[in-house]
Amino acid sequence: MRLSIPADLSALLHTGMWRSIGSLGIKVATAGLTYFTYVVLSRTMTADEYGHFAFGLALATVLAIAAGVGQPTAILRLWPQLSVAGDKLAALKAAQAGSVLTILAGLVIAVTLCLTVFLWVSFFPTTDTANHFYGAAFLILPMALAEYNSSALRAQGSLWSALVPRDILWRIALPAAVLALFSLGIVLSGPDALVLSAALLSGMLVLQFWSAMRRGYVLNPARGVSARYWKQWGGISRWLLLGALIETAALNADVILVGLMLNLESSGLYFNAFRTAGLMTLFTFAIELVIAPMIAQHFHAGEMRKAQAITAMGSAAGFVFSLLVFTAFFGWGDWILSFFGPSYAEGWLVLVLLSFGLLFDAATGPSKIVMMMTGHERAYAMIFGAIMGLGFLVQILIIPTYGIVGAAAANMGARIIAQLAIALWCRQRIGLDTSLLGILAIKTATDRATD
Repeated sequence: MRLSIPADLSALLHTGMWRSIGSLGIKVATAGLTYFTYVVLSRTMTADEYGHFAFGLALATVLAIAAGVGQPTAILRLWPQLSVAGDKLAALKAAQAGSVLTILAGLVIAVTLCLTVFLWVSFFPTTDTANHFYGAAFLILPMALAEYNSSALRAQGSLWSALVPRDILWRIALPAAVLALFSLGIVLSGPDALVLSAALLSGMLVLQFWSAMRRGYVLNPARGVSARYWKQWGGISRWLLLGALIETAALNADVILVGLMLNLESSGLYFNAFRTAGLMTLFTFAIELVIAPMIAQHFHAGEMRKAQAITAMGSAAGFVFSLLVFTAFFGWGDWILSFFGPSYAEGWLVLVLLSFGLLFDAATGPSKIVMMMTGHERAYAMIFGAIMGLGFLVQILIIPTYGIVGAAAANMGARIIAQLAIALWCRQRIGLDTSLLGILAIKTATDRATD
């Protein structure tokens, strides 16, 4: 039976879906290029050096989110919220202030990491190199600024300028450079690969900034705007930062923990399995890139039917895609992992466990984005953070006995419980059903008056 879609929602969903498909196209290309990059690096490095790279990249990713100070999510919410209120000047200043805060925080965190590692090695010398920590420091600011620029441009209605430089061009340049150097007999170490990544990403940021300015988008930092902005919006920024850190830690802390508690070879294997499992969420993530500002716009305008319709579209489309990919991983996961090298095929069980947890991400829909875009960032950080934090403690207890399989099982269990909890919060407290059942809530959703 054909689903009847009200006329006032048809155009909205049509636009959202086509933009999501465009975003998916970019993300599929991104995933393919990223996967190819990791295959190239793992094939041209020793297992130990690839472990150094995986550890450094995971560390840089977490610290780059900290350097964002919550601004990537904040601008996705504030730009449409202030624009709907008719305050375009405030929206512009918010974009400029976010850029300033990201740059300053990125520099401070990178320098702090370098000083901390230098002092630690000076007082507690180790047999292993610490250069992968320094390599990670080089990546922090470029990664943080790339994330913020992407969010700022998407909030202003740009998709291609937001995603192509980082997601496509950078991921073409990196494996190409690695292969070119390898053909000349130059084999990169893990720290070398991190520094090369940072240099190429910085070049792509320059290209993105030039392209954005030509099209009239706001990315440029400005003096005298950050203090007033932080005074007004610093409260939500801190909670948005905490939420982003928790989500990033849930995706990267395992790799760091495995590297510290077991060895860097195991860290590299776990890294490959987790990054492969992450392919399941491609469409969900692509949809969230598009619908985040749309949810903020319609929710703050009181248009709950439209917000529910957009949310339902995201959960249904994302789950179908994730289920298909999960089936492929279950049947051919060992063969897929063998692309990294024959020894990585033994990560099949880790891949399946992590993938099953991520399948619940898709089934419960864009619950995180809904909470962040509707002013419930504190509840998200407290609920999701508490559950994933307990899962992290469980990992510390069981990794010595059960290794990377135990780490994956703990991550899966914590993620399932956390996703169900925040989806239930969205339904009960916000009035938006983000799960697969959300399509049934469209008819009963009612618009509300706004101030």
